[in-house]
Amino acid sequence: MSPTTTDLPAHSASGFVTFLGAGPGDPGLLTLRAVEALAGADVLIAEPEVLDVVRAHARDSVSTPALTVVDDASTAAGIPAIRDAANLVMEAARGGKRVVRAVSGDPGLDGDAGREMLACASAGIRFEVVPGIAAAVGVPAYAGVPLRDPEGTDVRFVDARTASERCWSEVGASDGTAVVSTTLDTVAAAAGELVAAGRKPDTPMTVTVAGTTTRQRTWTATLGTIAGTLKQAKVLPSPDGHQPVIAVVGERSAAAQRDQLAWFESKPLFGWKVLVPRTKEQAASLSDQLRSYGAVPHEVPTIAVEPPRTPQQMERAVKGLVTGRYEWIAFTSVNAVKAVREKFEEYGLDARAFAGIKVAAVGEATAASLVDFGVKPDLVPSGEQSAAGLLEDWPPYDPVFDPIDRVFLPRADIATETLVAGLIELGWEVDDVTAYRTVRASPPPAETREAIKGGGFDAVLFTSSSTVRNLVGIAGKPHNVTVIACIGPATAKTAEEHGLRVDVLSPEPSVHKLAEALAAFGAARRRAALDAGDPVTRPSERRPGARRRRTT
Repeated sequence: MSPTTTDLPAHSASGFVTFLGAGPGDPGLLTLRAVEALAGADVLIAEPEVLDVVRAHARDSVSTPALTVVDDASTAAGIPAIRDAANLVMEAARGGKRVVRAVSGDPGLDGDAGREMLACASAGIRFEVVPGIAAAVGVPAYAGVPLRDPEGTDVRFVDARTASERCWSEVGASDGTAVVSTTLDTVAAAAGELVAAGRKPDTPMTVTVAGTTTRQRTWTATLGTIAGTLKQAKVLPSPDGHQPVIAVVGERSAAAQRDQLAWFESKPLFGWKVLVPRTKEQAASLSDQLRSYGAVPHEVPTIAVEPPRTPQQMERAVKGLVTGRYEWIAFTSVNAVKAVREKFEEYGLDARAFAGIKVAAVGEATAASLVDFGVKPDLVPSGEQSAAGLLEDWPPYDPVFDPIDRVFLPRADIATETLVAGLIELGWEVDDVTAYRTVRASPPPAETREAIKGGGFDAVLFTSSSTVRNLVGIAGKPHNVTVIACIGPATAKTAEEHGLRVDVLSPEPSVHKLAEALAAFGAARRRAALDAGDPVTRPSERRPGARRRRTT
């Protein structure tokens, strides 16, 4: 147990409340203590803008009452919701529940959270505070704008919505760094307040919207030019002008520094919406890799897995594993591992049934799924992660050292014969068993289909010829502005046969090498734009009718 964990029973008489900071937007910025508190919550009361960030770490059974408008006049006028969070928190806590009250940024900088804490204290309800990264600190860090230098420059934080005339005067008379929380359509007015209070119009200023998310965008200007900069960039006027921004004023926001320090927005696939035609389970590590490059992966299954039409062959093979029929079992996919595991569970078996049998896996993902099952593979390709790579390392049958000459190969109904032929050539007998069938998946939602055909995706990763055929079959052909990345020559040929232009070809038949190749393509594209003095845009922004820049 961590030293900050409150030692309470699951349901104390008066309940317990955790006031939790969800940070500025990036889900990865939640603290370990925040994740721990969310996992134990009975009730989760969160601001709408952070609900998705925190909900993923809570139990499926957690209650998430909505923060509603309690004033009909406000509803009719379109005024943002009046929060009834205090009543929700108190009601749940009095019912003996563990309550997590999540706010954007840090609860210590949220006035409403402060009032809710006082209400709990007055009612004798125990609570704790889990700090979060404040937007005024986290957003400049992601924008590449340091707030202090080795000389210890003063930093002042200003909320433009509540700043008094005295506050503006004090900040205007200072030569320190000012971090101003405001909105997109009022940032120019805040700049005017600082100039009126004594700051020079040529003082550097950076403005960041949607900070720490893949929608982040930063503009560099001065106090005197920011209004013109936003207008020239066609950001304003806009119905999205209510969006919160963090503006940093002072020498620390100079453009020369940002060019070197803007680590987040300079990621090779920053903001790219990448279509991954695989299930969430299959695409987990690939999607994580794409996120590390700044992309927004969108998984769309193109195949569905079903049991074989005649299960008797699979049943005999699994029984043969137990009775010692096989020297080896070779897994060519995660789905093959899943099929054998399900059959084991059906018979009341577990990983111990593999005792005395050598286990091979065709690649790292398959090996990982075996380890999750409790089986450590004896053989994984040392080179190419494919059937051919596995054959290069597979030992030939030796009647002196191998008491049994038979291999169990559970696989898909449409698998190629490469591995079977190679094993037979090495002297092995092969029981080639259909462990599962692959069928075309159902079409994705209409919104996804329209994005595919209309150029809403920046790139699509094709990991096999079947993913090309199936995606085109269930969703249509990707738009010609979409970057097409293929795992190998055969997949590329299939893509071209379907009228697609292949932009990226993986140097090796590996999904992770494919993602690397796409990132290298994105980095080269970004460098070319900068060298030409052009704005860095995503491929989807080139489609007819697309907005040049998107900030929502």
